[in-house]
Amino acid sequence: MNELVRYERRGQLGLVTIDSPPVNALSGRVCDGLGKAFETGARDDSVRGLVLACAGRTFIAGADINELGGDLDFREVFALMEGMDKPVVAAIHGTALGGGAEAALACHYRVAAADARLGFPEISLGIVPGAGGTQRLPRLIGARQALELLLSGRFVDAGEALKLGLVDAVADGDPLEFALEYTNGLIEEGKGPRPVGEMSLHRDEATGEFLRAERARLAGAADGRVVPLMDVDAIEAALDLPFAEGLVREREISDASLETVESRAMRRLFFAERQTSRIPGIDPGLASEIGSAAIIGAGTMGRGIAMAFANSGIPVTLQDVDRPTVDKSLAAIRAEYDKRVQRGRMTAEAAAARIALIQGSAEFSDIAEADLVIEAVFESMAIKKEIFERMDAYCKPGAILASNTSTLDIEEIASATRRPSDVVGLHFFSPAHVMRLLEVVRSAQTSDAVLATAMKLAGRLRKIGVLSANAYGFIGNRMMDPYGREAEHMLLEGATPQQIDSALERFGMAMGLLAVFDMAGVDVGVRVREAHADKLPDDPGFYRASALLVENGMLGQKSGAGYYRYEQGSRERHENPAALELFEREARRLGIERREIGDDEIVSRCICALINEGARVLEEGVALRAADIDVVYTAGYGFPRHRGGPMFHCDTLGVARVVEKLQEFSETLDARYWQPSALLLRLAEEGGSLADAEAP
Repeated sequence: MNELVRYERRGQLGLVTIDSPPVNALSGRVCDGLGKAFETGARDDSVRGLVLACAGRTFIAGADINELGGDLDFREVFALMEGMDKPVVAAIHGTALGGGAEAALACHYRVAAADARLGFPEISLGIVPGAGGTQRLPRLIGARQALELLLSGRFVDAGEALKLGLVDAVADGDPLEFALEYTNGLIEEGKGPRPVGEMSLHRDEATGEFLRAERARLAGAADGRVVPLMDVDAIEAALDLPFAEGLVREREISDASLETVESRAMRRLFFAERQTSRIPGIDPGLASEIGSAAIIGAGTMGRGIAMAFANSGIPVTLQDVDRPTVDKSLAAIRAEYDKRVQRGRMTAEAAAARIALIQGSAEFSDIAEADLVIEAVFESMAIKKEIFERMDAYCKPGAILASNTSTLDIEEIASATRRPSDVVGLHFFSPAHVMRLLEVVRSAQTSDAVLATAMKLAGRLRKIGVLSANAYGFIGNRMMDPYGREAEHMLLEGATPQQIDSALERFGMAMGLLAVFDMAGVDVGVRVREAHADKLPDDPGFYRASALLVENGMLGQKSGAGYYRYEQGSRERHENPAALELFEREARRLGIERREIGDDEIVSRCICALINEGARVLEEGVALRAADIDVVYTAGYGFPRHRGGPMFHCDTLGVARVVEKLQEFSETLDARYWQPSALLLRLAEEGGSLADAEAP
């Protein structure tokens, strides 16, 4: 034992407690302590049963990710626990996830607090569970249910766990006291150990057919993921091999999963998302608490931001020019919460509490006492500067003044105030109460205390705050420009919207880019480019497709037609012949030769353009780290997590190969768009990694 694991006697029971709050994780030291505690319990003849529990707010929340792939091995400890000749009961509270769920399965019985949750989220890290989970789980709940939990990574609550057979009882009250009573009851009833590994499991015809169908479905996916198929392999090992041999096979599969590209990509993102809040040279201790907030602009973004604050328990005032506008927005917010209640995702009481935190106002003076005021109005510099001038006049000293702008110059916005050090960009992504990304944009005048507070606030809002310098488009939208440029130009060259989006979705993007433009409103991007006309190239084909659509009243989903056609009340995409005719006619006018474009070219042009611009963003110091860029694109722009983000994906392809592709495009397409960045050229020559690169 050690200071992380305690062993004590409770009458005829031995109590083993993991004591490493706030989040109990299986580390090498915890495993060492567990092994010694159970060895002590095995030798203690006065002890007739053991209970495994955890101090703090949760049961074992998983393995220590930092130690994966190293010497960490708790398989032997779990074998010791399962092999005890006295009943072992897991007392689960909080969450039992991954290695924690595997620890619970190594016990003979499991009881859970009423609010406990269990799950195997390893799929989100590209890992196959490797400490008996894939072999014990199907013995408890069946192969079908086991595979579903492994592939989905979802958590089950105590009630569902009881129905599945994952736990044996749900505590009515304190879970530890319940577990102790439950174990005493087992002893009194003469019930001894019940090792899960000794439970029978076999492959019947229906199960075999199910697994074959799942394997075919997963193999048919075009995104290139392999770990889900490895989960199927592990479940089949449980069905086809004796338990001991199945454990050996599971270990082989799990170890192999750690070496896959998707596992390395997803584990890197896990750490990168926790690193973004660390800004070199800024002390997190400078951060202050935001006790109240105000949002100026009650449109879609404004009400989404208001909900994000209410969901985190922060009172917020939603302000707009007149009462009908405000009331309409508040009604939309109530409807959104009602929907969640109807779907069982929230209790009526919780919804009412959040709605009560949102106050509406048509009076600008009602923002005066807020600790943070966020402007979320139309993307117009003139309008924003006018609003910031008024914010400066009304807001209390020390209040943070933030803009939700997605492209505009924060320093110019701040120039409308007498306190530019209090001004920061907070770029939320729509829907703001759902999307995890928050770009925090600093100007040359933004104070360290304001930046530290913004990063702390991002965590409180359960968002990932990523710092960006003040530059056109910041990180995400700056990189979107060349990405969209290529998609749009290929429309003039002969590709269809469906072909472009399908190729990108097969690559793994959450949604094809042109479908995204339709959803956001094609006119939104056109207006942004009009506002920054001085930054655009002298190219008549540059984003010409979207301009054509807007000129012809095709604004996307909101108008029923854009790149695609939409039926009333539906978001299903249909071919839009009118748009295709516009693109073909414009290509003839511009003298662009139309041809067949393959899916490989579509993906290569779009993704290489994204990578090259990302490298420029990094070398210019707009982003701090390549990992930050990958977080922006996976958390905010739908880039597939299993590919790790565009910077990591560049390493997967090979930096030198990407440079070759850029040079090839420079020779066959418009050369001004395809010059490799200086950073990529240097890394290709040195054999370096883009994913590990940092700003100079």
